[in-house]
Amino acid sequence: MDEVLDPSNRWDKERIEKRQKIVKALAEADLQYVKGGKITSAMGTPTRTLSEFIRERDLESIDQEFQRAVKNATASPREAVSAASNILESVCKVIISDENLPAPAKQDLQSVWGVVRKHLGMDPSKVEDQDLQQILSGLLSVAHGIGSLRTHASSAHGAGKTPYRLEPRHARLAIHSAHTLCLFVLESWSKRGNG
Repeated sequence: MDEVLDPSNRWDKERIEKRQKIVKALAEADLQYVKGGKITSAMGTPTRTLSEFIRERDLESIDQEFQRAVKNATASPREAVSAASNILESVCKVIISDENLPAPAKQDLQSVWGVVRKHLGMDPSKVEDQDLQQILSGLLSVAHGIGSLRTHASSAHGAGKTPYRLEPRHARLAIHSAHTLCLFVLESWSKRGNG
């Protein structure tokens, strides 16, 4: 599936058509092919939209973490949670770099997220609509929660005496949450005429 094929070649054209049938069958079963020969569960619309956004803007560091999260959601939830946090961190670092914002002394998620949040005006108290205010407050909690989960349960740090019982569903929750937040941040940044 990973081999590059030439659509003008008759044999390759047949192989491309077979691949398309496989991809369609996988999608109908809510599955997807991941580079390297793995079949995983499909991650949903927000993830696909974020994936398209990342590819359109050639954000390689974000795409690498995105692929790592998707690939490990079921097989290695700790690794997937680490990647979910890194996606958020990478988005923030790209914005800080591209906007020439002052980089924080600490380069952890909470610090870079604080700079980007302030730059993009993501302050719930400044939003007039209560419903949007509540959603934005939830997104701020998501960033803090994912950063904390990475610290306490991911592969980024040692487990300590009592390991965190991280399950694939927890990893998918972190991944979906990170992707939703990243997409909102990137769309907000883009609306300001950037990105």
